[in-house]
Amino acid sequence: MNPFEMVVAIVAITAIASVVRAKYGVVRRHKGEDVIQRGPDPDTERLRAEVKALKDRVAVLERLATDGSTALEREFEKLRDRD
Repeated sequence: MNPFEMVVAIVAITAIASVVRAKYGVVRRHKGEDVIQRGPDPDTERLRAEVKALKDRVAVLERLATDGSTALEREFEKLRDRD
């Protein structure tokens, strides 16, 4: 095997290894340790659910601020029953 073929073989092996790492979700950090991330983070999902609930509450409050007084009283009663 001449030196040119050896360089091509090394580059090909490195490229194949990086494709396999990307496929399986292996992320290399700056110090060399491998971190495998498989699926969504539970904290992220919890925070997304919390943000959705807060957006719903803000929407209700916006509707309360723009409606008349009788509608306001009904919405307050709905919110009291919900919590």
